[in-house]
Amino acid sequence: MTTYDLMVIGAGMAGVGAANKCASQGWSVAIVDEFPYGGTCALRGCDPKKILRRGAEIVDSARLMRGKGIDENGLSINWADLMAHKHGFTDPVPQAMEDGLAGNGVTTLHGPARFIGVNHIEIGDVPYEATHFLIATGARPRPLDFTGHEHLVDSTDFMNLEALPKRILFVGGGFVSFEFAHIAARAGSTPVIIDRGRRPLKGFDPDLVELLIARGTPAGIGVRRSTTITGIEKTATGYRVSVDQSGAPETIECDLVVHGAGRTPDLARLDLDAAGVEWGERGVRVAGHLQSTTNPAVYAAGDAADTPGMALTPVAVVEGKVAASNMLKDATTVPDYTGVPTAVFTIPELARVGLLEQEARDKGLDVDVRYRDTSGWYSNYRIGETTAGSKVLIDRATDQIVGAHLLGPEYGELINVIGLAMKLNLTTRQLKSVTAAYPTVGSDLGSML
Repeated sequence: MTTYDLMVIGAGMAGVGAANKCASQGWSVAIVDEFPYGGTCALRGCDPKKILRRGAEIVDSARLMRGKGIDENGLSINWADLMAHKHGFTDPVPQAMEDGLAGNGVTTLHGPARFIGVNHIEIGDVPYEATHFLIATGARPRPLDFTGHEHLVDSTDFMNLEALPKRILFVGGGFVSFEFAHIAARAGSTPVIIDRGRRPLKGFDPDLVELLIARGTPAGIGVRRSTTITGIEKTATGYRVSVDQSGAPETIECDLVVHGAGRTPDLARLDLDAAGVEWGERGVRVAGHLQSTTNPAVYAAGDAADTPGMALTPVAVVEGKVAASNMLKDATTVPDYTGVPTAVFTIPELARVGLLEQEARDKGLDVDVRYRDTSGWYSNYRIGETTAGSKVLIDRATDQIVGAHLLGPEYGELINVIGLAMKLNLTTRQLKSVTAAYPTVGSDLGSML
């Protein structure tokens, strides 16, 4: 039986980073995945999604400048060409990642893995032993239980569509639905988002979410709140979706139904019980330093771990590196989640770092809420943008930012500066003392404060 110092299960960004780190320190390391190497972000999520968004950005930007010097002359997205552009990035990733791992001395394996003991796994029918394991298997679409759920496609399927259907229904009011709906609308489709709650994009500032929804309405994006899907039926021309909106039943005809109703840790197939690893719907139960609470040989990172960190690729990468360091040094370092920003890449993008307004008040903080309507500011006037705003929460006792929420073009970059300020405990007075290049979006930060 082959034995390793470390066996990594999951070849996404967290797993690959940890494998390379441990191999560089002389450990014998193997990594396994039943899917192509690269993980969700590089192959099926963040990166390819934002390539598709670029086409939507171009179309929307031209429309904003209509009557301001730009005649779009029927500018449109060629979906097949845009998809080919995406494949130009994603297709080389698995082999390049395997080559990089092999070059660092990591053994790359393929196939479904499952535990057969505390320190043993089986890949196919071949058993392996390891002193340490890192579980970094990511997440999969959350199972849905209404009649006809098998007709849904997931985000991976959407990003591989050869042609874009005219009528698309997105299930769920989160990242996936909003980002894809904003792309689809600019590509000529009529998207509708179904959300069972009153407030979509719950992780973002509700005031800015309402501005975003209003901004998307003229683009043809419909949002149906307090709406539950009760069934999906395939028809000769597409699908008939039965819904209940606040107690009133109706049907919606569409050509495609996309699953955007959240994700769950992809752990069920690992047979973790055989290794004595406790886990639940939020992932492997780990201590703060990412070690399993019930099997000291096992660590977990990213979406597969039950941690306070957000389900984001950069967070998974940090957790993978911390787990690797803890294994190498037999240490108990806890990841630092301070100042980690997140963004939903709609048009324009909506970004957040730190606490929501209500969360700050629930913590008993005396916050100064500084809201600015930035739609008329130079940086947005220049490009014709009509909807933009910022809300920054300042702790009156320390003059430090405890939360920031931005809606506007390029604000996904600006939120990084605020995240850095929070991580370094900078005050707003210090931030406002910075002289920025002008005119840039970054130069707006001082006025936001």
